[in-house]
Amino acid sequence: MQRHLLLAVLVFASLFAGVPRSQAQSALLDLPRASQRARVSQRVGITDITITYHRPLVAGRKIWGGIVPYGQPWRAGANEHTIIEFTDPVTVEGQPLAAGKYGLHMVPAEGDWTVAFSKTNTAWGSFSYDKAEDALRVTVKPHPSEMHEALIWDFDEVTPNSTTAVLKWEKLAIPFKIEVNTLEISQKKLTAQLRGIQQYTWVSWDEAANYLVDSKGNLENALKDADTSIQNEERFENLITKAKVLDAMSRKDDASAARAKAMEMGTVVQVHIYGRQLMAQGHQDQGFDIFRGNMKKYPNHWLAHGEASRIASAKGDFDTATKEIKLAIAAAPEPQKPQLNGLLKRLESKEDINK
Repeated sequence: MQRHLLLAVLVFASLFAGVPRSQAQSALLDLPRASQRARVSQRVGITDITITYHRPLVAGRKIWGGIVPYGQPWRAGANEHTIIEFTDPVTVEGQPLAAGKYGLHMVPAEGDWTVAFSKTNTAWGSFSYDKAEDALRVTVKPHPSEMHEALIWDFDEVTPNSTTAVLKWEKLAIPFKIEVNTLEISQKKLTAQLRGIQQYTWVSWDEAANYLVDSKGNLENALKDADTSIQNEERFENLITKAKVLDAMSRKDDASAARAKAMEMGTVVQVHIYGRQLMAQGHQDQGFDIFRGNMKKYPNHWLAHGEASRIASAKGDFDTATKEIKLAIAAAPEPQKPQLNGLLKRLESKEDINK
């Protein structure tokens, strides 16, 4: 018993050697630490990446090749070792790594560094680090950085499918790139999500179909999702989605039929918004075709007058365009009038309001 107690005292003494008494840390009590705990998280697609670490200070010390020796495993922080967690499979510097929680260690060098992802994530520091327990090791290049007194982990260069995790301390940054197969992961999770309570609404299936077609995913699944949405409740929105999917599948006649049915069901506002969306996507002629249907069905609505103004403006017929926008202003709700008055000023200056 006395031998174990003595060993424990020696271990704790070695851990806290050189730490001023006012900053002493307890392995048993929850007390303030000189190197404070932090956590940073980044979502890529629907994959969450989280790093939990402690932030040592430079405090006037020599860091690289000093308190962080070259050639030896380092915890990439302070106190307990740094932990990185991925909710889905990723690749790190092009190498595959399974979803899970890993102890994150680094081997500093004057040239390239090694970053190690250990299957052991409950150790203290890197004192018991074992290379044999690594799930992955990659080589990275550090680069100079602005001064950081406190060590910080961050995520840079965020895209829909990737990000770069970066450790920054003193005047050095150590990055590694993380990539995610967002489309594949999302498609798998959609299947699981749509087996829950979400399956009983038209909205969930419509959102799933839109995601798949917009991200160039599985179009057969997108069409099934659109049909299921329509079966739950046939609406303007899901008929338009089905038309979009069928267009992507080059089934133009079927797409036209679904779109025509949507136009019959749509309100003046829904149809107008759809036409404006087509214009925003660079399909002005298609948008104008949608407007013409709205103008025929609702000839006296203020939106129809606004649509007539846009069509005339595109032809350079500013007299007709000005007349129609004034009719729109007269009938429009008060919150819409400022925007319409702005269009009127542009038309009076002979400016095409579609540009």
